[in-house]
Amino acid sequence: MLAIAKNEWRFFLLAIGFLTRIPVSSIANFQVNDLNHAVKYFPLIGIIVGLVGAFSFYLSSFIFPQTIAVLISMACTIYLTGAFHEDGLADSADGLGGGWDREQILTIMQDSRLGTYGAVALFLMLFAKFQTLALLHPAFIPSVLIAGHALSRLCAVWLMATAEYVKPEGKSKPLATKIRLGGLVVANLFGLLPVLATTALLVVSNHSYLIVVEYVMMAFLPVLASWLWWRAKLLKNLGGYTGDCLGAAQQITELAFYLGVLAWSVQL
Repeated sequence: MLAIAKNEWRFFLLAIGFLTRIPVSSIANFQVNDLNHAVKYFPLIGIIVGLVGAFSFYLSSFIFPQTIAVLISMACTIYLTGAFHEDGLADSADGLGGGWDREQILTIMQDSRLGTYGAVALFLMLFAKFQTLALLHPAFIPSVLIAGHALSRLCAVWLMATAEYVKPEGKSKPLATKIRLGGLVVANLFGLLPVLATTALLVVSNHSYLIVVEYVMMAFLPVLASWLWWRAKLLKNLGGYTGDCLGAAQQITELAFYLGVLAWSVQL
């Protein structure tokens, strides 16, 4: 049991080091295949990133208006992740927007320069997330941030589990193999837990069950719809995914979750 616990701790540290700028100790006897085992902790890293965003918003809201607190929260999470997922969104937009065939799309994605499609996608994504969060009731924002970051990283794991990696080399190559069922269960647990916790809080707060059901539906349906659309687009154009596509999946589904919660909240 001790050996298993040590291994899982190694995988957790790998997930932190891969998805964030949080410094971690060097991993002894590191094998590239270890990252495949670390994937199950990606939604847990989302919870950590969401907690940082929630805490930043909470503290900032004591001093600044809600809009500024939201901006500070977004800046903190982007800094924590090194804009890792935002970069994937921009590269994916450049490739899929400017490429005519699979090889050209992949070539454009590998180009480190930011193109028009990428710049527009990045601006619209950040602006849409800012506007959506700024319109939410401030009491909802901390829990929504935690749930959104966790669930969106689970969506990236779902993409890895249901499609093939298509680049011959790259940062995400160690993640190319199929995720084992046990790892997928763990990922789903961490990815869904914050949403379920929020649902439980709504029940405890004496909200009607109809409102709670509406919350779950409005939170999940936009995420599922956007994930299915993005997966279908990738399969059609690439036959699978790249590391950049995973980052884009996280960004797209995170925004979809926020929009769903906003649509639910305006009906209260």
